Amino acid sequence: MHVVWNRGVLRLTAAGVGAAVLAGALSGCSDDGKEGEKVGPPPVPGATTSGKPEAAAVHPFTGGKTGLRNPVLAVKIENTRPAMPQHGVSAADLVYVEQVEGGETRLMAVYSSKLPKQVGPVRSARISDLHILPQFGKPAFAFSGVQSKMKKYIRRAPVYDISQDNAGSAYFRQGPKVMPYNLYANPKTLLKKAPKAEGPRDIGFRFGPAPEGGRPTKSFTARWPTATMGFTWSAKAKRWLSTHGGRTNTAAEGGVLGGRTVIIQYAKTERSKFHDFLRNYTPLIHTTGTGRAIVLRDGKAYDTKWSRPAENQGTTFTTADGKPMTFAPGQVWVVLVNDGKPRVP
Repeated sequence: MHVVWNRGVLRLTAAGVGAAVLAGALSGCSDDGKEGEKVGPPPVPGATTSGKPEAAAVHPFTGGKTGLRNPVLAVKIENTRPAMPQHGVSAADLVYVEQVEGGETRLMAVYSSKLPKQVGPVRSARISDLHILPQFGKPAFAFSGVQSKMKKYIRRAPVYDISQDNAGSAYFRQGPKVMPYNLYANPKTLLKKAPKAEGPRDIGFRFGPAPEGGRPTKSFTARWPTATMGFTWSAKAKRWLSTHGGRTNTAAEGGVLGGRTVIIQYAKTERSKFHDFLRNYTPLIHTTGTGRAIVLRDGKAYDTKWSRPAENQGTTFTTADGKPMTFAPGQVWVVLVNDGKPRVP
């Protein structure tokens, strides 16, 4: 089923741009400024060769011990200034940052360990989401809508569509923001609309003590054509605190958004066949294949290689000596940027 889906997307992108148009790659970034023990693949939650529950299992998204059998929920969340502060991002296991039309960014927050009371502002899906999501099996996918040409691809994708069209009772609008930045959703109600959503699986992440090496790094700034996000190490909070456009990125629930581990993943992007109503074309981010990445953890930056063989598989990260790059247990941010100067494809 995944092979059919992958080929369907490949036909889609080729039809949109032709083989000759490979738009050079995601957004650019600037860097300001004991032997790690081997860590094998995390156990599959709840399963062993003996058939008995795995007592030492850790969550494959966070390295934690909670929510091992909870369903996976992915939610599209606006990431521009009018939407801030956002609700529910601080509770996510994973936060993907993706370039969208006009050089701006949008988040895809992935939940399993725990659920916030509400999430949002919820916004529409993009084609890159459908390339990222197959690694989670068949998760629940919440979004406000989708371009009409993309609807058939949403129907074919390995997700439970709990968009506003299909799960309207889970969504609500509240002030003081104006439309379209005032749409929120109740995650528990969303998951009731997708009772068969699959639980967490291995997506390639490895958690454990930090490997040797790494550059002491106070901060790092990810750049897109019209947006920036900064990540500054806080030894007190033991995580990277984020900024958006140079301003502190505060959560609606209080505190500053940011992860224990931040992955700056350089990946190629090209122009898809989709565009918004202003005819700004939607970027398509290539998250399969191989490439370089910088992993931020514990106040250091590690040069790594990422590899994802197929869309139904996860992404592994290895250090320069070929060993697994281990992450700090906790929330992980995956910041997808252009390998080169920021550009609009």
